[in-house]
Amino acid sequence: MQDGTAGFFRHRALVLVAAGGAVSEAGLLTLLAPAARAVAPQVTALPALSAYHDLRWLFTDAQSWPVFALVVVAVLLARSGMDTLLFRLAWPVQDAGREIGQLPRPGSGRVFWSCLALTLLAWVLLSPVATLAFGVAVLPFSWPFIAALPIMLGMLLALSHGGILTSWWRRLPPPRAVGWLLASFAALSAAAAVTARLNTGPLDTMEALGVAAAAGLVNARAWYGLAGVAARLHPREHVSVPARVLLSFPYAPLAAVMVLALVVGVARLMFTGTIRISGAASATVAVVGNPLAVTAGTRAPGPGHPGTGAAARSGTAGADSGNPTVENAVLVVAGWGSSCCNAGNALRAVMPGTTVRQFSYVGLERDGQPVPNGPDADDIPLPVLGDRMAAQVVALHTATHRPVDVVAESEGTLGVYAMLDRHPGLPVGSVVLLSPIIQPGQVGGTSGGVLPVPEYALDELNVLVGSMSPYGPAGAAQLLTSVGEFGADYFDHMVTSVGTGVRWLAVIPLADALTLPSCGLPPSPDVVVVSAFHGGLLGDANVLPMVARFLSGRAAAAPVPQQDSLRNAAELISGAAAAWRMPQTSPACP
Repeated sequence: MQDGTAGFFRHRALVLVAAGGAVSEAGLLTLLAPAARAVAPQVTALPALSAYHDLRWLFTDAQSWPVFALVVVAVLLARSGMDTLLFRLAWPVQDAGREIGQLPRPGSGRVFWSCLALTLLAWVLLSPVATLAFGVAVLPFSWPFIAALPIMLGMLLALSHGGILTSWWRRLPPPRAVGWLLASFAALSAAAAVTARLNTGPLDTMEALGVAAAAGLVNARAWYGLAGVAARLHPREHVSVPARVLLSFPYAPLAAVMVLALVVGVARLMFTGTIRISGAASATVAVVGNPLAVTAGTRAPGPGHPGTGAAARSGTAGADSGNPTVENAVLVVAGWGSSCCNAGNALRAVMPGTTVRQFSYVGLERDGQPVPNGPDADDIPLPVLGDRMAAQVVALHTATHRPVDVVAESEGTLGVYAMLDRHPGLPVGSVVLLSPIIQPGQVGGTSGGVLPVPEYALDELNVLVGSMSPYGPAGAAQLLTSVGEFGADYFDHMVTSVGTGVRWLAVIPLADALTLPSCGLPPSPDVVVVSAFHGGLLGDANVLPMVARFLSGRAAAAPVPQQDSLRNAAELISGAAAAWRMPQTSPACP
């Protein structure tokens, strides 16, 4: 028996349903949520992929538990019905002009319940991944997505034959089933990357629908290939008792669970420092698999380092006493898990004579100096973070009588947004955003205080991953909740205020393209992409000179050819990744 393309094109009804379903959802999302069009073709994808598609939609709406339960049941039944229809339409009744074997098409009832069991199992196993995706939508940075992607793909591969083969739960997936799922994953990612470059005008909409139709055609071909695999594998009718016991073991679910355990184990090794990522050596890596922890700034030097003590917290010794040679006053705001007050040492070294003071997440002492804090002091609500940052900007301005430049990294950029929104008119000269959190609060709490059901799952993940990490079970609960409530408004206000007297430089690591909005980077020369992971840029030898030039009043001067290449790569990665993030129901581009 051959699984040929000629046989596939005789399944016109399969092509019509698979492509038509993808086009229908793409058209509906074009009207209601254009930024979510990237996920539309997954509505008719293979069972494991479509289960993940549905699970993320379940996480997007604010609803009570009873309503959530009813929606889950309705979606579960609808998904099982759709998978049953696609499988029966895909069954290879005829190939190369002859009938296939003697195996009849499976009954609708058996296929329906098998697909229902697969969808339910996939939802349970993939719920941590969907929770990570939800966390990334609240607090967009790449480390949680980097952790979620291999978990998601590994589980999908383990379940690639689910719902289709006889007793699929006690089989490992055949190579052909794995191959068809990988091909579908690649096609859906490519379709999302193309769709991300299209606007919502009539011509672009038609092109987006065409892309969805093409992806739906690939879905149909994958269904046909997987049905051919099922037709080849006859159930075993005569096996010994030991073999029957062995074959009853749930190999597929176990393999999916082992994927999760493996990635969590690697994350724990990274938390403890056993595994380090090259390229982030200047940072304390604190976050693979954790939506709660952002990479810290540079490590504190030893006690004998000239940047420790009161002088390090104040900049040069004479600066705060009115030394007229001081040219700049810089407040450095490190990211999550950082300690005060040595994160500005590297910047101080390349800008001699400059007052460099580090922001303290705890506050100021009576003499106006930042209070030293450990790596567990930065889980504070966003409004409080903005207020403390404003107070320390004013204190540094009072001490130096100069406008204050702010260099903020990761979580610190959230504080900048809050500070500028809540305290207009501050004496801020320039702002440098390193590994900025772009468009936070894409989903989250509502202004009325009603929290969506998935936020419960996010709280549970906060406790679980926080317990694994060095930061304790509290994780970043206060920060996450406040970002969901205020983050989007603060960020939007910051975007609208750009160009109103404050100079800006944003340095975006290429890894963070995984979580950037799928709308392209602004053409401004003050938005620079660097080949790096999220966090640790405060101590990066390639980034520091760029920041120093900018703070000295010059252009960042990133190489143009290299920037063009990195920008194109970032936009391509962002578009492809949109297929596997949370569907974005808010406007795509600020």
